[in-house]
Order: sequence, then structure tokens, then C-alpha cells
Amino acid sequence: MAQPVIQVEHLSKEYVLGQIGTGTLRGDLQSLMARIRHQEDPNRKLWADAPQAKNGRFLAMDDVSFDVMPGEALGVIGHNGAGKSTLLKLISRITAPTAGEIRIKGRISSLLEIGTGFHPELTGMENIYLNGAIMGLRKREIDQRVDQIVDFSELEKFIDTPVKRYSSGMYVKLAFAVGAFLDSDILICDEVLAVGDLAFQKKCIARMSEMAHSGKTVLYVSHNMRTIRSLCSRALVLEHGRLTYDGDPAEAIDRYAAPMLVLERNADAIHRGKNRGHSMRFLHVKLIHDSVQYTTDEDLVFDFTLLSHLTLPDLHFRIVVNLLGEKPIATAVPEQTMRVEAETTSVHRVRMPLKRFAKGRYVLTLSVFSVAAGRPGYYDTIYDVFAFEVTDDAAAARTGLPTAAADGAFYLDDVGAELVSE
Repeated sequence: MAQPVIQVEHLSKEYVLGQIGTGTLRGDLQSLMARIRHQEDPNRKLWADAPQAKNGRFLAMDDVSFDVMPGEALGVIGHNGAGKSTLLKLISRITAPTAGEIRIKGRISSLLEIGTGFHPELTGMENIYLNGAIMGLRKREIDQRVDQIVDFSELEKFIDTPVKRYSSGMYVKLAFAVGAFLDSDILICDEVLAVGDLAFQKKCIARMSEMAHSGKTVLYVSHNMRTIRSLCSRALVLEHGRLTYDGDPAEAIDRYAAPMLVLERNADAIHRGKNRGHSMRFLHVKLIHDSVQYTTDEDLVFDFTLLSHLTLPDLHFRIVVNLLGEKPIATAVPEQTMRVEAETTSVHRVRMPLKRFAKGRYVLTLSVFSVAAGRPGYYDTIYDVFAFEVTDDAAAARTGLPTAAADGAFYLDDVGAELVSE
């Protein structure tokens, strides 16, 4: 009977939260001025108010246990701050656990951050041999694989260039090629692949699938549910450092989406853009419907509540529509603008027709901004606000309009949303 190649038992990781500065004089002054003015610290860490942060300590991983068998492609999903990257760093032995144990059989190759394990002064070719040596391979063993690595990375013209001159995409291409062809038993890959171009991402997914079918083990973290569904034979769902589900990828994706399939949400519980929400912020969003399911003959109507510390006569609103867990497929910027007054809250209603949407699940990102000198300045952005489901086929035949396909094949510049009075 096959034995697990990775065994994780009662794994926990705790960090101490302390006021040790931001690392820059500018950041420290920003934080100081915010405290003096009784405003939110613009450099506050996202996890400082997380449910698992208590008594100045942050529990990034909380009593997690699971096994991984040879040849498994295991997906790890969860919202930002759920503990996904922490788990991979613990398994990769980049950091040590506070409690629990990890047992590993085989050689690990990790692709967690751009350029990890590369020396910037060395060329791409020299870094291939350096990484091979770190993994315990002899020079002749690396020689046998180097042509495959260079060919897969598509960097033959630049392989003798120091990697400090590489773009982020070139870093990713070389790093993945090294990890995928240097005979590792376990490949650990974070969502760093998102930096690469679409064609290369597809090639990486195909290579990971090939590795899994050949008996290698793949651990893959992603917010892209399509790749999780197509690549992984099993998936873990993490929430606030805890393992909440271990099993079928389709069920895991449903559980991941569940918190967004609601009619109302407190915006402070939603991930917002960095350094956003200080002079103006979303407080609350609410779908005006009896369920999250719609047909293409209906309009998506929702209210959002804003708290403003500024007076603006012409505030703009923007919607980005994403396939659930995947890429954006539509944008909407209503022609109407909003007037907001300083130190007041206001409620605004949006109507967006669904006649150009295909059957599937979608999730919204919302922003408010003003335009100065022809350029938008964003005050607040909240991601994955709520999900909704279109239950019938798109009405393209009736409308004669281009339609956002369920596979994201088309991008709609504007789907005709408007701000309306209640």
C-alpha cells in the first residue's frame, strides 16, 4: 500500500503582532499622522483585525491535519488571509511551525514568490545549475535536463543574461521550468503563475498535470477556480487558518463561494484595496432580490452605503464583473454621478441588466473614484463583494448583442449599469 509523501499533523503557526515600524521613514510618518488625526492607519496589516488575532498574537495556521499521496494534484483555496501561503511555506520548510509536525518523503521544488532561490547577479543558466546543486543533483544529471528547461522557459535568447535584468514574467518562466524539470518528487506552486502570460499559464498547468499522472505530487494554491477544477484531483479549503473542507474540488469550490452567495454583506468584512477607504469607504452592500439566482430577463439591483469624509459633487462608480474565482469579463461605469457630503453616509442604488450574460456564477468588485486632469483617483475598492448566479442561457439570440460567454471568451466594455433613485 502506498505511503503518504506529505503528512501534516496538528499544524499551527503563530506570529507576534508588534509595533515595530513600517520599515520606511515615510511609512512611519504616515502611521503617526493617522494616529494623531484619529484616522485608520494606512499601513495597518490586513490581518490585524482578523478573528484569529488575539492578545497581540496572530494564529495564521490553526491545528491543520491532512495527508498527501503520491501522484495527487492537491489544490489549496481560500480567501485572502486564510493561511494558504503560510501552509506552503511551512511544508517547504521556509519557516518552522509553532506546533505540530510535517513529515515529507522525497525531493521538494517550491515556486512561491517571483525569483525565489535565484541569485540576481548570476545568469539564467548559472541559476539552473545552482538550483540543481541545491536540490542535490550532480552536474551530469543537470546537463541531461538543461535543454528541456531552457526550451520550456522560452528564454533561449536571454539564458546567459543576469536574472536581475529579467522581467517578472521571465523570472516566473525560468523558475517554473527549473522546478518542473529538475526531477523533484513534489512540486509546490503558489499563484505566482498569475504573472505569466496566458499561453505560458496553460503550458504550466499541462506540465503539472503531466507530473501528477507520472506519479509526482503537486500542491497548487490559486484563486482561479477553473485551474483548480481542471488540474486537481482533491482540494483543501482554508478559512482563518483552519481546514474547513478536504475532498472533491467541485464541492470545495462551492464551499469557497458560499460566503459570497448572500443578499447582504458588511463591507468591512470584505477585502479592500491597499491604502483605500480612508477618505471614503463602502459600509454595506445589499442585493434587492429574494435570492442570488437570476435569469437573463432580470436586472441585478443592489444598494451600497458610503461613508464620506469629503464633499464631492461628481463621484463616479465602477463595477467589474468576474467569473467566480476567475478572470474579469465585464465592466460597468454608470453615466450618472453621485454627490456626497463630508462626514455623512449615503445610500445609492444600482441597476445592471443581465441580458448579455451567459449561464454561470459571477462576482462583483466595486469602486468609487473621481476624475482629475483626465485620470481617475480611487477612494475605495472592495473585492468579491457578493456572488450571483445566472440560471438560463444568455439572451444573445433575442438581443443580437455580443454576450459574455461562460468560459470568459469575450470581454464586455460596458454592460449598461445605471445609478437610479430608490
